[in-house]
Amino acid sequence: MGRVLIYLRPYWKWMALAWLFMLTELIIELWQPLLMGKIIDDGVMKQDVAAIFTWGAVMLGASLLAFASGIANSFAAAYVGQEYGFALRTALFAKIQSFSLARIEQLAPASLITRMTNDVTQVQNMLFMSLRIALRAPLLVVFGVAMAFVVHARLALVLAVAVPLSAAFLLWVVQRAAASFSAVQRALDRVNGVMRENLAGMRLIKAWMRKEYEEERFAAANNALMERTMGVLRLIETITPVLLVLMNTAILALLFFGRLDVESGTASAGQVVAVVNYATRATAALSMFTFITMAFSRARASAARLAELLEVPEERSGEHRADEPIVRRGEIRFEHVSFRYPDSELDALSDVSFVIHAQETAAILGATGSGKSTLLQLIPRLYEPGAGRVLIDGIDVREFSVEQLRMYVRFVPQEVLLFSGTVADNLRFGKMTATMEEIVQAARDAQIHETITRFPDGYDALIGQKGVNLSGGQKQRLSIARALVGQPRILLLDDSTSALDAETEAKLLAALRRYACTTVIVTQKVSTAMAADTILLLEDGRLIAQGSHEQLLAASELYRRIVATQEGKKGSIDVTTA
Repeated sequence: MGRVLIYLRPYWKWMALAWLFMLTELIIELWQPLLMGKIIDDGVMKQDVAAIFTWGAVMLGASLLAFASGIANSFAAAYVGQEYGFALRTALFAKIQSFSLARIEQLAPASLITRMTNDVTQVQNMLFMSLRIALRAPLLVVFGVAMAFVVHARLALVLAVAVPLSAAFLLWVVQRAAASFSAVQRALDRVNGVMRENLAGMRLIKAWMRKEYEEERFAAANNALMERTMGVLRLIETITPVLLVLMNTAILALLFFGRLDVESGTASAGQVVAVVNYATRATAALSMFTFITMAFSRARASAARLAELLEVPEERSGEHRADEPIVRRGEIRFEHVSFRYPDSELDALSDVSFVIHAQETAAILGATGSGKSTLLQLIPRLYEPGAGRVLIDGIDVREFSVEQLRMYVRFVPQEVLLFSGTVADNLRFGKMTATMEEIVQAARDAQIHETITRFPDGYDALIGQKGVNLSGGQKQRLSIARALVGQPRILLLDDSTSALDAETEAKLLAALRRYACTTVIVTQKVSTAMAADTILLLEDGRLIAQGSHEQLLAASELYRRIVATQEGKKGSIDVTTA
């Protein structure tokens, strides 16, 4: 828990204030049974009305002070809890932003969402309870028993037996519940994962009429969560009845032995009432342990999951140096590069070497799973090569800081993602200081300007989440325009023109030629590859040929088959993207 609680440091003064108010309330509560005994012994038993009013007034004043302290304690505890939750969520979000792409894929988005929301809430709740009742309850029990010994030691022995038995039982439940709540949080991850997949694939689900299947899948995950939660709640709910049996038995014993002591003259009625009152207060405090145990067990499991996230090594971004290199020309060189995805037994790329000269346009062709997209993602260091080197302008990409490298290398992924907001906001995503002139020029070159001007609000038109109100071709052109706004030295297009017609694509490629950048296009169209200066042909993660269209026609049987397939002659091959 220490890794998670470190974010409490800025709020230690508020925590100290909350505990001070809590201790004030506790001291008054521990003092009240003594006052009650005084009222009985000095007032009721002696029929002294003045003593009753005097001690009653003192008791009333103390109660009002305890009430004010409780309100102040609640305010301070709520403030610390909310500020801490804000700080923890901010730190987690920043941490996730620093992860490499491989790390994010390993952790799973559904689990990350659960940790940033539900897990943080569980730790927040435990913090509030710690400042409000989680510490007050055990202190009330311990000091209540101690005060009972001050009032009458022999009667207090009954509490000295009952309270440790109750504490031992609580400790056993906490240990069992902590492991169970970890399983509950994993089940919640699964429910969130199914929901996320369902919402993301809603169009496909409706198109394929898979409503019943998805309902069954969600019901299975939801049922697993329900069963795990019910199992741990059954365990937690045994706390109250067991504690009540133990403590009520202790109170009955106190009343029995107290009557005997009063009759024998070894105890006064006020002392018996005071000790019984301490016992009832201890019982009430112990009954709170049902909620405290549940909150602590869930928080402990959640804190372990959050600590696991916070301890993940960050992406190596490179050291900022005064002589830090920058991308100037845009030459790309691979030297014997191999790469394997985490938890995979096969290389996605194996011993790949090639050169793309500065300001050239290169096309990458190959069958499904040949490693085209993987190759592209090694250039901006979205992944790190397992062996070999990726160089830009003769410098290993690992020598660049991530910020510097990705400022000049713009990547347009295969799956287009637009953010909710205006068209202009999306186009400024890579360069927040871009002027409207830069935005409009990038949109013109991406062949999307005329489409934007037909929107009712033009560049201020709102885009739905993930661009749901746009066609595939419109989303692709907007994503390309977004990359062009930054005036990249290297532009990487991962099958980003697949939804464009031949005429629009030709205009787009011609416009890209006017940019002083190296362009690398993953494509499945031979017509697109023919317009490139060089073509890289991949098969099973290996580069089997490189050259112009004419050179590959003469030298590569695989390339001739691809061309023949797309020209409708003979042979067939799947050239969809990797």
